[in-house]
Amino acid sequence: MPSQRDTQIIGATQQWLERAVIGLNLCPFAKSVHVKGQIHYAVSAAQTWQQLAQDLRNELIGLQNMPQTVRETSLLIVPDMLQEFLEFNDFLDEADRVLEELDLHGVLQIASFHPCFEFADAAPQAISNYTNRTPFPTLHLLREDSIDHAVAAYPAAESIFEKNKEVLEALGPAGWNALGLQVRAVEAPIGDSQDEKK
Repeated sequence: MPSQRDTQIIGATQQWLERAVIGLNLCPFAKSVHVKGQIHYAVSAAQTWQQLAQDLRNELIGLQNMPQTVRETSLLIVPDMLQEFLEFNDFLDEADRVLEELDLHGVLQIASFHPCFEFADAAPQAISNYTNRTPFPTLHLLREDSIDHAVAAYPAAESIFEKNKEVLEALGPAGWNALGLQVRAVEAPIGDSQDEKK
């Protein structure tokens, strides 16, 4: 049974999923798996890269071995390390190595979310970064065949990223803050952002 702290961490992540990802329709594929209870949440107690790599290994194996009807996807939440986005980004190479070690390339995929997420071509406070900002560093484990099926059912999948940027720019800092999420800004509150497009 999860500890009280883990329950709170998972709760904050579920709130982000419900209010931002599903509520703003940032991912058109998220609602169905959420409603069906097919998202697995795991909180890592790791303090080192080695420990986190082992937790990731366990979650990848668990997802691979679990029937898809029971566990469609997994979120590995990392509350106690990788708080700096650059360090988190560096760890993604290790995550890729774990996938390679398990011979799961082409079977499973890892997406990344972080409280201080920055797209390469965006300023730190650009509101578009908030499409991938979460309460805690998070590794999202997905099944490749599920992605293929979702894309096939959603012909405009390649336009999702641009649409999400437009949604957040229209929402604006005040609208984002009104969601009441535990998502932190990098250097200043999001309401101070100068990157919102008119």
